[in-house]
Amino acid sequence: MADWNSLAAGQTYPPGTLYVVATPIGNVADLSLRALHVLGLVDAVACEDTRNTGQLLTRVGLQRPLLAVHEHNEREAAERIVARLAAGERIAYVSDAGTPGISDPGARLVEAVRAAGRGVVPLPGPSAAVAALSVAGDMLEHGEGRFTFVGFLPGKPKARDEAVAELAGLAHPWVIYEAPHRIGDTLAALAAALPARRLMIGRELTKLFEETPVLLAADAPAWLAAEATRGKGEFVIVVEGARRHAGGEAGEAGDVPDARAVRVLELLLPELPAKRAAKLAAAITGAKTDALYQVALSKKRGGGNDGDD
Repeated sequence: MADWNSLAAGQTYPPGTLYVVATPIGNVADLSLRALHVLGLVDAVACEDTRNTGQLLTRVGLQRPLLAVHEHNEREAAERIVARLAAGERIAYVSDAGTPGISDPGARLVEAVRAAGRGVVPLPGPSAAVAALSVAGDMLEHGEGRFTFVGFLPGKPKARDEAVAELAGLAHPWVIYEAPHRIGDTLAALAAALPARRLMIGRELTKLFEETPVLLAADAPAWLAAEATRGKGEFVIVVEGARRHAGGEAGEAGDVPDARAVRVLELLLPELPAKRAAKLAAAITGAKTDALYQVALSKKRGGGNDGDD
């Protein structure tokens, strides 16, 4: 059997260095062997929440002094850590889950350490965004391998809608994170603005009740409401890019109807067949008729107006 500890030690780990360590987003077994080696080597572990990190270290059989570094004290804590690095200590930094600095605290700490002339070493590992993209199928393929990481959308409705409208024109997929208390509002906003787009919804990734459905944005609110427990847990959502629509037809980014055009269409659909509603909505808003017609068909499948030409 391979000596994994010696393999992890095959790289030098100089003193006076900050080690930025990715930790599991759920399943503790995802902690890398190299991360285990470094967490056992450092003089202290700086962390977003000492309780969470203390539990993680206990589960893997490690004990290390813990230093609280979170969004409210990051600047002051960074000064103390820089002083310890200057004294020759090795310090690891972890966030509560995933890769530090990616929608988590850590950026200010890294910047302060670099500004002080100290070394910073990344230890790659779990990332909810990359995990979600790996099971998003041809959404990523048709984005030519590109994607935009958004993180959390704004919490206020107007700002969130404006952010979605801005992102809607991207030709490649984009990735957002969401908390359980806001997931309903976010899925409703995506359904209203981009009903014909596909979503890959990663819920509780790597945990016991993990789900990774791919469905139209128009159907996402109903999916969430179908089970009472579904609104619990952490979410990562991959939103299909503008060049490929739910019907499988390629199109330009500018062909995607904005939220106003979709709303006009929704008002017309109960009174008119799908094609006529799409044509009239296009005339009113300037959006493309074909794109609006795809939205209309999506809403028909979801239980909207059944009429057609």
